[in-house]
Amino acid sequence: MGLDKSLLSKLSITLALGIALPASGIWAADSAGEPGRSSGKANPLKNVYFGEQHLHTSNSPDAFAAGSRQSWDDTFRYGRGEEVTLHTITTHDKIKRGTPYDFMAITDHAEYFGVMPRMIDTNDPLSKGDLAKRLQKNDPTAVGDILHDILTSTGRPDLISPKLLESNWQNYVKIANKYNDPGKFTTLIAFEWTSIPNGRNMHRNVFFRNDTGPRAPYSSFNSIQPEDLWTYLEVQRNAGIETFAIPHNGNVSDGWMYSPNKFLGGPMDAAYAARQAANEPLTEIIQTKGQSDTHPAMSPNDEFAEFEMFPNLINIGQPSQIKYGYIRQGLVEGMILEDSLGSNPFNMGIVSGADSHSGYSNNEEWNFHGSHGALEDTPQKRLNPVSDAAGDMPSRLGSAGTTAVWAEENTRTAIFDGMKSKETYGTSGTLIRLRFFGGWDFAEDLVSDKDFVKKAYQSGVPMGGDLPKAAGKAPTFAVWASKDPESGNLDRVQIIKGFINKWGRTDEKVYDVAWSDNRKLDSKTGKLPPVGNTVDVKTAKYTNDIGDSQLSAVWTDPDFDPKQKAVYYVRVLEIPTPRWSTYDSVRSGLPIPDGIPADYPGARLVITDLVHANAKTGGQQVSKHDRAFLAWSCFICPEKSGVQDVRKSSVAIETYLSHFDVVVSRDQCTG
Repeated sequence: MGLDKSLLSKLSITLALGIALPASGIWAADSAGEPGRSSGKANPLKNVYFGEQHLHTSNSPDAFAAGSRQSWDDTFRYGRGEEVTLHTITTHDKIKRGTPYDFMAITDHAEYFGVMPRMIDTNDPLSKGDLAKRLQKNDPTAVGDILHDILTSTGRPDLISPKLLESNWQNYVKIANKYNDPGKFTTLIAFEWTSIPNGRNMHRNVFFRNDTGPRAPYSSFNSIQPEDLWTYLEVQRNAGIETFAIPHNGNVSDGWMYSPNKFLGGPMDAAYAARQAANEPLTEIIQTKGQSDTHPAMSPNDEFAEFEMFPNLINIGQPSQIKYGYIRQGLVEGMILEDSLGSNPFNMGIVSGADSHSGYSNNEEWNFHGSHGALEDTPQKRLNPVSDAAGDMPSRLGSAGTTAVWAEENTRTAIFDGMKSKETYGTSGTLIRLRFFGGWDFAEDLVSDKDFVKKAYQSGVPMGGDLPKAAGKAPTFAVWASKDPESGNLDRVQIIKGFINKWGRTDEKVYDVAWSDNRKLDSKTGKLPPVGNTVDVKTAKYTNDIGDSQLSAVWTDPDFDPKQKAVYYVRVLEIPTPRWSTYDSVRSGLPIPDGIPADYPGARLVITDLVHANAKTGGQQVSKHDRAFLAWSCFICPEKSGVQDVRKSSVAIETYLSHFDVVVSRDQCTG
């Protein structure tokens, strides 16, 4: 079945393991899943806060090269709900979020951090060099040189001096603190480490708990090896600075991100597994360059596995290896590794993000202005069926994902702690509220109890937790989901189980546990019929005549085997709603690009039975179910085959840290 982009409806999916509005806002009232929110005080039962944990401004060299001129101030102001100008080298549109975020992290690349805007400021000493003068003239060779440096992890000495890096970093920290408003809008101090050996994405975002962060970030110019980044994090923690890293885009890592091998090849050992577990508590499941949940080739019985696929390596256009590139497989591989190594390197919680290089969070489908600066700042560019610098045509890029964090209050320390504890979930942009608890003795009517949340915490564990063993019992799960008031109704709630089968291999099963509209499971296939589709592709409108505003259930695993290790997470699906490309097409009168040529890898984006009834010929139908990815206990494990061609010694981190008067012991470097 081909994809019909003329429909391009958004299949909203939320995976689990608020918006800071005035007290009278849409999130102010208490609900069954969020008691105590209206008090205005710290809530021991926790509130959900929605935000951005992966975003770039013109202070990232690749965003600057793509023509973005958005500043740190612009980006934070947009996140908290102000109208700003979206600055690119070709357009200056006014933009404003429909729903403000509760928190935001700007994660500019550590490589040439903050350097590019200074190079075109003729009053800045950095503007006097040859590269700077070429940038001022918009010389394309200058852009090519910058991207070459990033892709090969080879920095120019005059642009990566410790003094310059520290100065730019401190300027960023000052602005982040300027916009941090406890209780209303939280800014997180963070950066991105950009290791990309031979096009394989091994990027991590790094976060800090305090108001100062480190003296400077750590970049792939120092080392491309994750072990060296972990040493940097361990040194910071030894100095009293709490920090962790979040890997992203396993889908374009060429099968390296969740591999059971070490970065430079060879089987993972106990020390390596333990260090990864200690330094990387979360992973990003979806962003504009696709989802890293699963692949249809690995999950052939999952009818939603093709949701928002981005199959090619960044900037290269070659297909990424599938095995060990997706978190669902990784969760189970991690449990296999734990049996032999004693630690689970992929026991990760779930977040989502934008990775927008335009300086704004583009999770609102109707409010989408592209992800790569001047390359995508008009509908004409976004709907052009030609590959761009990302390695694929712009219409294959999705909208941003959104991270949800359960925390007692909206402050920097509380959001950081909530993330570290893994009581988080990621969505494909929708703001669904979701609770997920696991236990052994939950009452069948628990989710109807007025004290549902309190009792679930008392007798079970929340998303991100590990459920202790209990002899002779099957685990029971309580799930509650409430729709985004500004989006589609809910279609269904699914629990996805990953387990080690009797042959010692990864296996999975998807269960429908709650659904709308009184549908019945098919007696032969066990599948739930599609919810329907109200999307009018000619007007980019839909109605909420189908689906429910809230779904909940208490579910016991009917196939539980106490001899098998298992991991469970929740996926919540919205009814179909229009995708950003449908809005663009309707507003501009331009057609959505037909499918990619048959010989091009990944010619199909997302196919689901939820939208096939309205399929038209000659186009591409994408149903984007904003998944509520909910991982309450994540066990993840990676393997990669082969040895990378580009290697840097771990001694690099000792050299780097010595610039900042930090003492590094050999024990810290080796774990």
